[in-house]
Amino acid sequence: RSHTGEKPIQCLECRKCFSSKSTLISHQAIHTGERPHKCLDCGKSYKSDLAKHQAIHTGERPHKCLDCGKSFLQRSYLVKHQVVHSGERPHKCLDCGKSFKRRSELVEHQAVHTEERPHKCLDCGKSFIRRSKLVNHQAIHTGKRSHKCLGCGKSFIHRSSLINHQAIHTGERPHKCLDCGKSFLQRSYFVKHQVVHSGEKPHKCLYCGKSFIQRSDLAKHQAIHTGERPHKCLDCGKSFIRRSDLVEHQAVHTGERPYKCLDCGKSFIRKSDLVKHQVVHSGERPHKCLDCGKSFTRRSVLIKHQRIHTGERPHKCLDCGKNFRERSHLIKHGRIHTVSKLL
Repeated sequence: RSHTGEKPIQCLECRKCFSSKSTLISHQAIHTGERPHKCLDCGKSYKSDLAKHQAIHTGERPHKCLDCGKSFLQRSYLVKHQVVHSGERPHKCLDCGKSFKRRSELVEHQAVHTEERPHKCLDCGKSFIRRSKLVNHQAIHTGKRSHKCLGCGKSFIHRSSLINHQAIHTGERPHKCLDCGKSFLQRSYFVKHQVVHSGEKPHKCLYCGKSFIQRSDLAKHQAIHTGERPHKCLDCGKSFIRRSDLVEHQAVHTGERPYKCLDCGKSFIRKSDLVKHQVVHSGERPHKCLDCGKSFTRRSVLIKHQRIHTGERPHKCLDCGKNFRERSHLIKHGRIHTVSKLL
């Protein structure tokens, strides 16, 4: 049946069809909520994926890439990884022609055209493109941190956060750019970096026309126009445009600085601040201006510098219409109007 595509076994609850009875039984757990397979190591129960979960405890990674030697828990992860070596992008968007390595990436991208967000959080009403994003989000409401680092004991809401954190202990940077050879801890950082070579900015603001590399950056930017500040501090009531700004602010109340520099012992509230600080020790200036060749420690500083060449002044004063290269200059300028209004 796997060759013919025939699916003669039907679920009586939702009418979905399957090629085998075992697949139907696994599917039916969605309707019953039953999780009959229990892990003896941690007590967590599963509908069908117990064997996959147990690899977390055993450390076994049986699926090895013959090109680079990297090993994976699941064969599906290996298949996804192999695209890195082949460069194949078989999943094409019929709306804009853009191609993707993975079908899941295509599905996520298509939401740009449809704006559909079918997965809704029942606690706060926020909607998501992917179910996995909803599951990750729901942990904010439950506060559950089930993923623990065996190296330092720190716990995380998401498994992906644990994996990213573990790289601090191992020093591993598995995501390598084939264009310049630079390696990254997280795939998301790697994806952001690749735009440096392609220059593509597909996400455009309908208010001002500014374009962004990532949809999340566009969403953050749009808050400037809407004035929305959805992330509220429960300690003092202050609200923020971005969740990352709220997390940073909360350290004012907790005093926590979890990111420590191994070279000098200095600690930071944000990981990004630690990364920026580490350049002091390495002397690295990876962000180079293609117009004049000047190099910078931070990408944000390069972007500001490039405005000297482009003449771009993206920060506009709503009182008098004057434009500025940097937001800090706009803030300083705004004081002129504030004073004049008080007089």
